[in-house]
Amino acid sequence: MIRVLLADDQALMRAGFRALLEAEDDLEVVGEASDGAGAVRIARELKPDVVLMDVQMPGLDGIEATGRIAADPGLGGVRVLMLTNYGLDEYVFAALRAGASGFLLKDADPADLLQAVAVVARGDALLAPAVTRTLISEFASSRPPDQPTAGREVLTAREQEVAGLVARGLSNDEIADRMVISPLTAKTHVNRAMTKLHCRDRAQLVVWAYESGLVTPRRR
Repeated sequence: MIRVLLADDQALMRAGFRALLEAEDDLEVVGEASDGAGAVRIARELKPDVVLMDVQMPGLDGIEATGRIAADPGLGGVRVLMLTNYGLDEYVFAALRAGASGFLLKDADPADLLQAVAVVARGDALLAPAVTRTLISEFASSRPPDQPTAGREVLTAREQEVAGLVARGLSNDEIADRMVISPLTAKTHVNRAMTKLHCRDRAQLVVWAYESGLVTPRRR
């Protein structure tokens, strides 16, 4: 059973999400919050598997709330799936940097939302299809990469290559095809890179790849 917390300032939106999620046998809505502060407080109380977090809320916004959840040692198992009405805006990369595991548009198909919750709950990152591969690069280019991050040297050349492909939005199967290795080997390289860099999930690995300078943003 995947336990979900809904955080959105619109009651009608929360009601719609609740009805959709609770129609599934393996999903349970355990709480609701109408602002970011409430989302953080309830997350600490209930420790859900996934928080469906609206970006724009009064007071503490969704990005700041996500940052607080991700930074709380007691909430290491809580994953945040960001929801917004907008696609190409400044929130995408900010949400990933704050610790979000996924980013989805509110007008996504119901089936896509259900799949997104399942993907994020198992610890994977949801960066597509709602957020395209090029989108990640475009928003990364809004801020220049920092100096190479400490820890880059702990990765083998193979792991750095894999991390770069993850940052470009490739799945394990696509990485395997690109590098002519098995999907299992690709997954092993990804997991080892995340472990060495202390990344919670693939989304944090994407952020690290850009901020370390391992991957440079593509320019239009």
